[in-house]
Formats: sequence, structure tokens, C-alpha cells
Amino acid sequence: MAQLIGGLGTSHIPAIGNAIHKGLQNEPYWKPFFDGFPPIRQWLGEKKPDVVVMFYNDHGLNFFLDKMPTFAVGAAAQYNNADEGWGIPTLPPFPGEVDLSWHLINTLIEQEFDVTTCQEMLVDHACTLPLKLFWPEGDCPVTVVPVCINTVQFPLPSAKRCYALGKAVGQAISSWDSDKKVAVIASGGLSHQLDGERAGFINKAFDLQFIESLTTNPEWATQFSVHELVEKTGTQGVELLMWLAMRGALATASAGVRRVHSNYHIPISNTATAVMALETV
Repeated sequence: MAQLIGGLGTSHIPAIGNAIHKGLQNEPYWKPFFDGFPPIRQWLGEKKPDVVVMFYNDHGLNFFLDKMPTFAVGAAAQYNNADEGWGIPTLPPFPGEVDLSWHLINTLIEQEFDVTTCQEMLVDHACTLPLKLFWPEGDCPVTVVPVCINTVQFPLPSAKRCYALGKAVGQAISSWDSDKKVAVIASGGLSHQLDGERAGFINKAFDLQFIESLTTNPEWATQFSVHELVEKTGTQGVELLMWLAMRGALATASAGVRRVHSNYHIPISNTATAVMALETV
């Protein structure tokens, strides 16, 4: 069976892509953020995952307000990145893991998650930036299964539902008939609001408690409704649902998880940024 080695989480602000493109990683504004990645890259170099399952939210590139699935799973042989208008260079297509995609889809539907199946899929910065952050040199060495969670248009899935989705994904990975090593990635957050009266809102205390809970009490955030999470983290801060799904996937680990490394920095583009790696033990 496949081996689920751990989970990763990172922010995915479009400005990060421009910083990478312009080589600004060591500039004072950017350095505190990018300094969080070397220990995790070292861990990835040791563990060498073959596949990643990416929990992310689409920003209108593949899904728009007229057609917004709650959960969508990619089942394509390759995924194409298109120009979103942020000035981020378009990345070459990267390969999917079709066999795991269909195993996930079948497992999720059997567990009564009504997912949208995407045999063709455009992916935006929320999917591509984590790959570039964790594997900055050369071609990305992993195949990918994108799992899109709606955080754009109400009604949104609850924190409890997203955690349960992650658990089902983790069970599917563990039962996949393969000798490959799999990691799960959460892309998004943490607290931020980009518009309205609370534009620029950041809740450091909540963010730090949430990060700690992912190691010590992973279901802590499931006590909050979506509207409470918006109040506590901002309208875009609900991207933490991706982190909950990632942690749910690791809940199937027999002995739990250990924190490899984490980093928290505010602000980048009015966003509380974070990166984290958890290893199954």
C-alpha cells in the first residue's frame, strides 16, 4: 500500500510568485517568509515523496461564480497553468497521478462526498506556488492530485466537513495499491481580508493558536462555524479550511504526527503568512 509520509501547509499570495521570479527572496521584506522553507526542503529531500495531494482554492481560473463546486478533484494526466493577470510567469504543465485520482474519487463518493470530477483542469497560483516554494530548483519531482475546496462563494463547507474530507482522503491514500510515497499539501491563508471595511485585518493570536492546534488538538478549529471563522480570520482567512483538510488526512496515522518545522510572519500583502511541515510517526 501507499505510504502517507506527512503534510505541508503554505500561504499562496500571488506576490510570492513575483518575488520568486524577480529573485527577491533575500530582500528585507521577503526574507522572513522565505527563511521558513530550507528546513522543510531538507526534510522533503530526505523523504522524497512521489505524489502530492494538493488541497487548494481556485480563484476564478477554472471555476467562476456561475459554477462553483464545493469539492472538486482533478483526474487529468496533466494540469495546465494559465495567465491570471497577476503578472506571475505561467509555469509549464505538470503531471497528474491519474490512478490515485480515481481511487480518491471513488473512495470519496462511497463515503458520501459528492465531488465534481475534472478530467481537464486549469490550476492557478494556489496550486502552482506551493510546488515552486517546496521544490524551487528544476522540474517539480512529484505528480499531483488537485483537490479544490470552495472558499470563494457562500455557502462554504464547514470546518468539520473539510476535516472529514481530509480524513477520507487520508484513508484513500493509505488504501491505494501502490508502493509510492504521498504527501498532502494545504495551500492558503492564514488570516487576511483584502476588501471591505476590515481590509488589512489580521488575527495573530488566533493564527498561532490554530497552528499549535494542528499538532496538539487537530479538531480544535472544527468547533467554529464558517461565519465565526470569517469573523476571526477575515473573508479570505477561511482558506485555513485547506489546512484542516490536510491535517484530517494525517489523522489516520497510527501514532500521530510530529512537527518538522513551522514559520509565521506578518504581513506580506496584508496577509498573515505561514509554512508548516508535519510528519506521520
